Amino acid sequence: MERREVLRVLASAAALTALSPDKTLAAWSRVASGIPLPNELSPAHMALVRAIADTIIPRTDTPSATDVGVPKFVDVIVNEYLPETERTAGLAGLDAIDARARTESNVAFAQMSAEKRSAMIDSFEKGDRGVEPSRTYWRLKRLVVHGYFTSEPVMRDVLKVSIMPGKFEGAAPVTIKRRPSSTETPLSEAGGAHEVHAHA
Repeated sequence: MERREVLRVLASAAALTALSPDKTLAAWSRVASGIPLPNELSPAHMALVRAIADTIIPRTDTPSATDVGVPKFVDVIVNEYLPETERTAGLAGLDAIDARARTESNVAFAQMSAEKRSAMIDSFEKGDRGVEPSRTYWRLKRLVVHGYFTSEPVMRDVLKVSIMPGKFEGAAPVTIKRRPSSTETPLSEAGGAHEVHAHA
């Protein structure tokens, strides 16, 4: 199966995530705003999220997860949509992943070689999903995959989804016709309908 076909299959799976379309759009809009989060992930946590995201979806003939901003999407979801108890558990899970990396390789996960990262992720894939750090890995993976396939670059350039079908005209002419009242002059007698423009 070609990579683009695999991406389409994964995109279908991503649609099954618990995030609603409204939350997804709001999260990506928050990313696009560029406004810093009040409780954003630490540099160490962001480095870990980037490394895991790009191990799951690396750059090939299509962009990587980091290329389309998935780590920032994850940061928004973790900090603005998760209950505090889940957020705290998630951060502890990220720490557990890095702790395991340091135990096995004496470096943080983000500093491991691509081969060692893949091997560790493979162990998470085969391990018990209900036990840390596999539990946090699987939750993060769902967010990464969902974020990737709902990002504008992937929808537009990889999946070829028309984000806004049709032609958009921000100042299209609109003709307004009103029924004349007994005290108004009919439009036909006042020079015809008025043309106004709607502005974006």
